[in-house]
Amino acid sequence: MSGAVNRDRRGVAGRRGQDVRSDLFVAIEGLDAEQIEVKLSSRVEAYFGDAIRQQVKEVLSELGVRGAIVTIEDAGALPFVIGARLEAAVRRAGWAPKNRWLPEAIDVPPRATSAGRLRRSRLYLPGNEPKFFINAGLHRPDAIILDLEDSVSPDHKDAARLVVRNALRAVDFAGAERMVRINQLPLGLEDLEEIVPQAPDLILIPKVETPEQVREVDEAISRALAESEIERDLWLMPILESALGIENAFEIGRASPRIVALTLGLEDYAADLGVPKSAEGEESFYARTRVVNAARASGLQAIDSVFGNVDDMEGLSRWGMSSRALGFQGMGCLHPRQIAVIHEAYRPTRAEIDKALRIVAAFEEAEAKGLSVVSLGSKMIDPPVVKQALRLVKQANQLGLMADGEATGGES
Repeated sequence: MSGAVNRDRRGVAGRRGQDVRSDLFVAIEGLDAEQIEVKLSSRVEAYFGDAIRQQVKEVLSELGVRGAIVTIEDAGALPFVIGARLEAAVRRAGWAPKNRWLPEAIDVPPRATSAGRLRRSRLYLPGNEPKFFINAGLHRPDAIILDLEDSVSPDHKDAARLVVRNALRAVDFAGAERMVRINQLPLGLEDLEEIVPQAPDLILIPKVETPEQVREVDEAISRALAESEIERDLWLMPILESALGIENAFEIGRASPRIVALTLGLEDYAADLGVPKSAEGEESFYARTRVVNAARASGLQAIDSVFGNVDDMEGLSRWGMSSRALGFQGMGCLHPRQIAVIHEAYRPTRAEIDKALRIVAAFEEAEAKGLSVVSLGSKMIDPPVVKQALRLVKQANQLGLMADGEATGGES
């Protein structure tokens, strides 16, 4: 090795240990000479050692690093993770690269997910744990949440941001809506600078208490989209996690045309009330019903919080069915095993579908005859009941629960 090591320029990033997989640990030290030396220890050295070394040099070249010693302990990291960890280490070492190294982008639909799409299940994935990303879509959640907030410790926020950025470009989530939960403002604004140019479908805003917080995020997204020349919708879902946020639910729901749903965080809400969070949720009943009412009044979806006990499938089923009965259209989940139970809980029953179809048929018949009153048998059907029936039929259509000849246009 020629050239002296610059001890003042050293950075580390990533994870190492026996339980680590699909990740790596990287340490970088500056060299006075223009030379890149790579010291690699990898579980897949025989197969991918040369490719890893080549990528290290490509990434450092793109970041403007000309002289460095790079020490890597690899546990099967994919290229998007290698690039993110290297960039984090470079930045922590004191380099201020003008460029970013970005992995080759997979095909992203030119249009965002629809505002009214199914959001029964949203699977949380810790943003600094790429091992959970790769197969997440195979569990068939309606959405995945790449989480930069509560699941990431403060010391790793910067590194997780880069992993999530690269994952949006490189990971196929099998049709799941791609959501990112940013950090609480103002740190969340830094997240948006990296995340928005990679065209996620939806941003979750944590700990929202006022409409002004939503508008601040909305304006930052508009700037980032314009700078990136992206013409694609990007939806918002505020998370209400305090007494003040719950009281301001309606105003928050109307703060931006990008908002498609309201949700809430019950752990923080219970803490704000100063009461324990119970399995039955008595302490949160008011908050949940207020969110449902505010969402419906704003023309939005109401999405419930997570069910924290990932081993209690019976409790999850009861919670999910109760949640649907309150008016929620989905909930968060912490483990893939919860997805199927949640989907079943939010599934319309055959009896509900049949009743809705009869109401819709009566409505269409009355329209065809020019009648102003809709009746089914001896009962008059009010417009809100027709509207709910149309919504349920649309959901049944989306879920493939309609028999041949039953399909109808539903509610737009």
